[in-house]
Amino acid sequence: MKLTPLEGWIRADIREGGGELSREHIRAFQLEKLRETIDWSKARSPFYRERLAGAAAHDLTCPEDLWKLPFTTAEDLRREPHRFLCVSQSEVTRIVTLRTSGTAGIPKRVFFTAEDQERTIDFFHHGMATLAGPGDRVLVLLPAERPGSAGDLLIRGLKRLGALPVAYGHVLDAARTLDIIERERIDILVGVPVQILQLARLGGAGSAPGGVLLSTDYVPDGAVKEIARVWGCEVFTHYGMTEMGFGGGVECEARAGYHMRESDLFVEIVEPESGIPAEEGRPGEIVFTTLTRRAMPLIRYRTGDTSRFLPNRCPCGTVLKTLAKVGSRMDSVRLLANRAPLSMAELDEAVFPVAGVLDFSACLRKVQGLDSLQVDVRTMESRISSARAEIREALEAIPAVSSSLRNGTLALDISILREGRAVARNAKRIIVDERNRSILESPE
Repeated sequence: MKLTPLEGWIRADIREGGGELSREHIRAFQLEKLRETIDWSKARSPFYRERLAGAAAHDLTCPEDLWKLPFTTAEDLRREPHRFLCVSQSEVTRIVTLRTSGTAGIPKRVFFTAEDQERTIDFFHHGMATLAGPGDRVLVLLPAERPGSAGDLLIRGLKRLGALPVAYGHVLDAARTLDIIERERIDILVGVPVQILQLARLGGAGSAPGGVLLSTDYVPDGAVKEIARVWGCEVFTHYGMTEMGFGGGVECEARAGYHMRESDLFVEIVEPESGIPAEEGRPGEIVFTTLTRRAMPLIRYRTGDTSRFLPNRCPCGTVLKTLAKVGSRMDSVRLLANRAPLSMAELDEAVFPVAGVLDFSACLRKVQGLDSLQVDVRTMESRISSARAEIREALEAIPAVSSSLRNGTLALDISILREGRAVARNAKRIIVDERNRSILESPE
């Protein structure tokens, strides 16, 4: 099994004189960079000058001491993004505005210099070597028209690898995309899990690429297995977020979890309620600190994502840590009337394995005082008449849905949409919760 190419990249960052890479080398490098980041942020960022007023970089004796510092939250980014800036506006080459799905709240803004984005391009260059190589034609099913966007940075990284990227954007017309895959003789696809699952089911084995990378949203196991089954190809996944600089970590050939860009990010797992570090190998919330960011360093940023570090060494042999598959976002969990928690990830894992499902949306409403879960499912034409019963059975197997149906606090409403009809939903897959909508709201 091939060693993750990220190890060689990180070794080059850390071991300037050459030699093998070890956990001790990584920890020493991270400690040095954490101290630099604290000094840089306190000197230049009004936000961190106040937030870290009582902290000193030399107080850190090991990376784990970082837990003594306060968290940074998404709400902080929304409330005062410019107070995070550590460089002049003229040095900022990319500003990303992140609007919260399903709300009219204040958006987050994230700032990058050209140097910050260069690190991401380099990460994509080496991370994509896991599944692509020189001469491979890679269809990028992510928006790439804006310089500095995730798709643009990925394309630039692929070019350094010697691959031949084809910019495309999100899949709006599956038939057209499948035609491009055939006409351009595409070897690798990179895109959103749901959209690539659609392409596999609609295109069948005849449209099969040699490999797939799924990114930008929660990746259901059912989608990975179905894509691999239909296309007979290797399916890799990537974990990252804009606040990380777009790139976070990518699977190796073992596909046992993510190897993170440990020379750019220090990642902690904390208990969500108490905020204290989780025990080794235990699940919790992912918190990260940037190590090389110039424009907008983030110190102990709470992601709202859940995972854990796997205790055993990855089968690929790397000394890098392995972050387990990332679960549901904590803020995406909805409590049903009986207080049972339900997440979009649970719905994804239940519905997508049903044959012929292309996409679906979920919404909770109050109907005559009762919780109602409305699930609109788009299926292949051949499955319209038979899918409903299988989908209901799959949903009823979810513990929260099952218990709520049993005690009469939930109604389940499933609509089957034809293949050509779009499923209306937000950019990120969430359970829309309309139960608290005021009766005084005016109809649109």
